[in-house]
Amino acid sequence: MTDDISLLERDIRRRIAAAGPMPVAEYMALCLGHPQHGYYMTRDPFGARGDFITAPEISQMFGELIGLWMAAVWKQLGAPSEVRVIELGPGRGTLMRDALRAAQVMPGFGAAARVHLVEISPVLRAMQEQTLAGTAVTWHANLNEVPDGISIVVANEFFDALPINQAVKHRKGWYERQIGIDSNGNLAFTVAPEPLPHFERLLPAALRSAEEGAIFEWRADGAAMDLGRRLARQGGAALTIDYGHVESAAGETLQAVGQHAYADPLTAPGALDLTAHIDFQALARAVEAMGAIAFGPLTQAEFLRRLGIETRAATLKAKADARKAAEVDAALARLIGRGNREMGTLFKVAAYANRALGRPPGFES
Repeated sequence: MTDDISLLERDIRRRIAAAGPMPVAEYMALCLGHPQHGYYMTRDPFGARGDFITAPEISQMFGELIGLWMAAVWKQLGAPSEVRVIELGPGRGTLMRDALRAAQVMPGFGAAARVHLVEISPVLRAMQEQTLAGTAVTWHANLNEVPDGISIVVANEFFDALPINQAVKHRKGWYERQIGIDSNGNLAFTVAPEPLPHFERLLPAALRSAEEGAIFEWRADGAAMDLGRRLARQGGAALTIDYGHVESAAGETLQAVGQHAYADPLTAPGALDLTAHIDFQALARAVEAMGAIAFGPLTQAEFLRRLGIETRAATLKAKADARKAAEVDAALARLIGRGNREMGTLFKVAAYANRALGRPPGFES
């Protein structure tokens, strides 16, 4: 260990020294959300100068189509005179800005929309306020702070940043994966001394015969259950766009990104973005346990095509010079590319709704 470590890493080491190795979820929560030194609390991570680029920053088309989806859901809900338009983890506010502009094509939606952003980062809140200048916005630390009412919720790359737990399969059972300090003084993965009690009973049946050494990841269901409960009790629909797998499966997906490159998640705590793939099957299970209903997931490519992204791209190109037209083509390719590691395939889209709503737009078949 060198003396050149961050204040957050010093705090993590102190915690480990006092209480022993910490669960992966605790480490991830500290790295991302520590009040003074957490990744999202201290910086703007988006764009070419940040660590990654999200779909709303690639092209206005993405946010515009989400806005049309929101307006169509509002109409499907019976065009209520007031609706909570909620975004979880709204980044710079780009998606909401583009969505609200596009949704104005639906008469009455703008007057009915009450915009609520769920954001913990003071840096990003300031950017959202600037991006959405002129729009009445209320900020909250979590979904449960948003006032009751019919809701339309959007979560783009939100759930992947929620902390994950990990367990490792050994001969005597599943052991919680933890983070401790190795003999060289470095942060390192380890496992708890005793197996997790009754863990096999909680696993999906297909994973109970996993091979030794397999890793299983899961998230606490709180955020998904809060979403499902809100939709079931108060009405509305939600849209989740994120990268992940359709069915629960073994495998490690925890990753760190800095300056648009992958990094070791145990280096530079607080300076790297930590994420893990979404288990869409588990997410749907938690939402439906609260009485809402899940639809999808679809690939992002299929969903955006159903909403008309190719038509929107053609409209933008018709009004553009050659350089701008090429930019539209490049953005379209990034959003709906179908290779195994392309955004259109890797990212999935799922919807959740009150049972009275029926199938939300884009999920009709």
